[in-house]
Amino acid sequence: MENAFFTNEPVGPSVKSAIPGPVSQKAIAELDAVFDTRSLNMICDYEKSVGNYVSDMDGNPANIAPSTFSYAQIASIPVGYNNPHLRAAASSPEMINAIINRPALGNFPSGDYANILKTGILAVAPPGLKQVFTALAGSDANETAYKAAFMYYRRRERGEDGEFSAEEMESCMRNAAPGSPDLAIMSFKKGFHGRLFGSLSTTRSKPIHKIDIPSFNWPQAPFPALKYPLEQYAAENAAEEQQCLEETEQLIKSWYCPVAAVVIEPIQSEGGDNHASPAFFQGLRDLTKKLNVLLIVDEVQTGVGATGKFWAHEHWGLTSPPDLVTFSKKAQTAGYYFGDARLRPTKAYRQFNTWMGDPSKALLFKAIVEEIQRLDLVKHTAETGAFLYDGLQKLAAKYPGKMQNLRGKGQGTFIAWDSPSRDEFLKKMKGVGVNIGGSGDSAVRLRPMLIFQKKHASILMEKIEEVFKA
Repeated sequence: MENAFFTNEPVGPSVKSAIPGPVSQKAIAELDAVFDTRSLNMICDYEKSVGNYVSDMDGNPANIAPSTFSYAQIASIPVGYNNPHLRAAASSPEMINAIINRPALGNFPSGDYANILKTGILAVAPPGLKQVFTALAGSDANETAYKAAFMYYRRRERGEDGEFSAEEMESCMRNAAPGSPDLAIMSFKKGFHGRLFGSLSTTRSKPIHKIDIPSFNWPQAPFPALKYPLEQYAAENAAEEQQCLEETEQLIKSWYCPVAAVVIEPIQSEGGDNHASPAFFQGLRDLTKKLNVLLIVDEVQTGVGATGKFWAHEHWGLTSPPDLVTFSKKAQTAGYYFGDARLRPTKAYRQFNTWMGDPSKALLFKAIVEEIQRLDLVKHTAETGAFLYDGLQKLAAKYPGKMQNLRGKGQGTFIAWDSPSRDEFLKKMKGVGVNIGGSGDSAVRLRPMLIFQKKHASILMEKIEEVFKA
């Protein structure tokens, strides 16, 4: 029998009023007067939330919803609500100092910032990537990674001793070549990489993210559309992946301007939980090497243990590491890892802003890493995911019209399936106390925390079958 990570958790979800209830409705109305609430899922009472369970404003313990069965704050809470180790870190002298004396890191870093990085962010760096640029959010991480790729590309063209020409210096102030060159970042159909200008240009998941916003004319390659079950369609899926790689190569070679980098998610999270095989990603790495194009792996949503590896791209077994790996969400901080020292700009202030990250968030990630290591949560998530996938596979066989294209085997708890009536299903699940999220057009996606245990998985599957039977 498993030992509970949180002994003070509820025994299960409890819904004792409508969602939202009267207290929540009042709080939502008050908030809506000053802040757009149209995307609101539920308004929460975080003081009463614990472990895998988040409480709304109407319940104690009413309306306790196991958010690990769904978003976990859009896949960004790793080790539970009100985690004691994180609370201790939050009240430490180091954290207080970082919060009230927040430094502009590019100009005035604290004397212990190297140690904060080495014992936290860099302690879990992907193999081969031993340097980091810290940022503020996932979009920011990708945006700055793209800038690094462009500067690296031009550095190679100029040579190591090359200086900016007078023409480049003058023309860039007019947003014109050669100082502002035509270069591109390639992304993939249905990918999501953020909502800033550069990152939004590489986002291809939903029109609502992009409409009315000017964008760069950058290429999008096809992402493999795999058929399930994988074992049944091995030959067809291999052919699909090969075709996508061939089209990717043709696009890079034929695009009107040079492609400086390719960005890809290990699992397309917002676009529908779309997977590809390790062979596809190795093929993509081989292609980027062959064409002298950088490979950026966007681990904003897949990183920090959810797939049963600390970084999802570790499942691929690449013969050479990605050039840059971006991160955020469960890390509670953000940035990108890199290995090649030439990805540092040639001059100061080229990759710069006031904050350049946040030491308080880096300290929080350090505490998260300590908790992950103390409880062996990456291995735990792999084992819990295998248990969960096995149970969901049985449900899919029992209810084939309601659970289709189950995927995520061997990927920890990063599991999804398609539902022909997805939105109705999600609404009914919330009614039984389970707040699951969707992605893409029809996918139901699970985003448990790393402290999600087999007992929680059993509750989840019981609630799913309860809704299926209703």
